Amino acid sequence: MEHVPVVIVGAGPTGLTAAIMLARRGVECLVLERFVEPYPLPRAVHFDDEVFRILAGLGLAGGLREISRPAPGMRLVDRRLRVLAEFTRDPLGPHGFPQANMFDQPDLERLLRDGLGRLPRATIRGGIEVYDVAQPPSGPVRVRYRSVVSGAEGEVWADAVLGCDGANSVVRAALGAGWEELGFEQRWLVVDAVSPEPLAAYDGVQQVCDHTRAATFMMVTPGRYRWEFRLHGGDPLDVRARIRPWLGGTDPGALTILRQAPYTFRGAVADRWRDRRVFLLGDAAHLTPPFIGQGMCAGIRDAANLTWKLAMVLDGRAEDRLLTTYETERRPYAKAMIRMAMLIGWVMTGGGRRTAPLRRSLLRIVTRLPGVERRATTVAWPALRRGPLVGPGGGRLCPPALDPRLGDGFALVGSGTPEALLIRPDRIVAAAGRHADPERLAAAGIRVSGL
Repeated sequence: MEHVPVVIVGAGPTGLTAAIMLARRGVECLVLERFVEPYPLPRAVHFDDEVFRILAGLGLAGGLREISRPAPGMRLVDRRLRVLAEFTRDPLGPHGFPQANMFDQPDLERLLRDGLGRLPRATIRGGIEVYDVAQPPSGPVRVRYRSVVSGAEGEVWADAVLGCDGANSVVRAALGAGWEELGFEQRWLVVDAVSPEPLAAYDGVQQVCDHTRAATFMMVTPGRYRWEFRLHGGDPLDVRARIRPWLGGTDPGALTILRQAPYTFRGAVADRWRDRRVFLLGDAAHLTPPFIGQGMCAGIRDAANLTWKLAMVLDGRAEDRLLTTYETERRPYAKAMIRMAMLIGWVMTGGGRRTAPLRRSLLRIVTRLPGVERRATTVAWPALRRGPLVGPGGGRLCPPALDPRLGDGFALVGSGTPEALLIRPDRIVAAAGRHADPERLAAAGIRVSGL
């Protein structure tokens, strides 16, 4: 009987990041993935400075800089591409990295696979389709799979299973989890293309704010571009006609269309993220409309939150009840991000013919108010809620200047001082000031003597 401590289903950015984090903590893991090589078509195209910081902490900063480019910002425009508002992005954000980074997902997956390949405790098995996950009342979890080439079947037993297998997750189905819909569903056409010459267009992100012809345009990496167009019933799918306004003097026929596919953008969260030792992460747990570029980022934050807790439990340094904090911390946070994306989506697509002029006027007025641009471009992501692992003064990432001084475990900085910080392994401040006492962690099931 094959047994590994952790099986990860899905080798996208979330699953690969989780595997690296576990392997670096000495936890052996097996990643099962349908595709032998990274999926070749572009999907996610943006990550923020917080996620850059998380991945840099895994030793990937140099590679990330090579495969990505800092984006200058975002413009809200009308249907004629006239600027309604502009928000610039800082090349050095509060987490020490560019605030907005554009990339091609296959490049990131190759970088993550290379990083995982350097760790002896992790293995990727490609060409494998997982079709069943079963968890008996006690003992390990059984994962059944088959080869997508030969059809040969096999099984592996694990102490924990991470479902990082996307919106159509087999693991979520095995948990019996459903979706909590948050009231957003739209059909869009996504177009990725390569141009032989640079387009004479803004090199950040443009959001076309129009209820009948909402669209998004962005330069991903040099020569690579993406358009997203909202679809209405019966809309023609003439791609080259749709992208023509951004081409300037470039011949539409000169572009190579890599992908053109309709997608349904949804806002939803799974109604439960865990059943004992089986967990959901990434798109298996939450679906985010793409308007703030946080879909992939949310999955990587899931991995950063869960993996250190799971490693401590498997190592005997914490009780199983520590694992309950994964969903209680991440689910409300993910819902807040989805609602923020839905709000931006409404700014782009909401209202009707009568309200559109009012929306344009309000955007122009609001964005000229002092301080609005700064607040909009340093978005105050919500702090984690109070709980066993978050006390007074906690809930947000610690200052990045502390990163080189911190190891992989808990850290107490400035013990006995008013500015003391108790910092978790994921760099979240657990508590500050007089509340920065490691003994408080016992409430989460952590054996403090083992820290």
